[in-house]
Amino acid sequence: MTNARDLVLLLHGLWMNRFTMLPLASALEAEGFDTVSLGYRSMMSSPQENLARLAARLDAMAARRIHVVGHSMGGVFALALLQHRANAARAGTAQIPGRIVLLGSPVAGCEAARVVSTHAGGRWLLGKTMPLWESLPVLSLPAGCEVGAIAGTRRIGLAHMLVHLAGEHDGVVRLEETRMPGLADHRVLPVSHFGMLVSREVARQCAAFLRNGKFSP
Repeated sequence: MTNARDLVLLLHGLWMNRFTMLPLASALEAEGFDTVSLGYRSMMSSPQENLARLAARLDAMAARRIHVVGHSMGGVFALALLQHRANAARAGTAQIPGRIVLLGSPVAGCEAARVVSTHAGGRWLLGKTMPLWESLPVLSLPAGCEVGAIAGTRRIGLAHMLVHLAGEHDGVVRLEETRMPGLADHRVLPVSHFGMLVSREVARQCAAFLRNGKFSP
């Protein structure tokens, strides 16, 4: 069980900033959680540079149990931070964070980004995240860490207008791209990629997973 002293770290996705996470932060605070929305230079810094900065911020919060909610690319970073934290915990320098919720995160690759990256304009749009989408690192879950994923099926998004996405998707990320081995729970909701940030149901499910390690019925 979590309590009000637990901290929820919110990580935004590509082209966004920490302010886009404020509606979700407000909803989680109403559920009894403390929140911090961290910003990073999603296009202007490399994934390695952003991860180093985020890891330093996370390490500075070591006194509290920390949960992480990451949207889109922020969820990919959340898993990388989870591995960083687990390594530090084994070395005795940090505690493993609490639970993690991934919101529309392409943890199994992103077809839309791969296709967009083949065009000059698309490479500009993706900025320094290009290496991430050209060769997504193998993401794994350390033993004992509870991670849940929420995927959307409302096909509204810029990527859907630029790229043909087969099967169910949220306008940016395909449903199958949100699945990975070891997830504690996976929930599909009728929300779009960006709409999930203001969805009351998404916020309710996030709170449920952070409390219990599983989504609500």
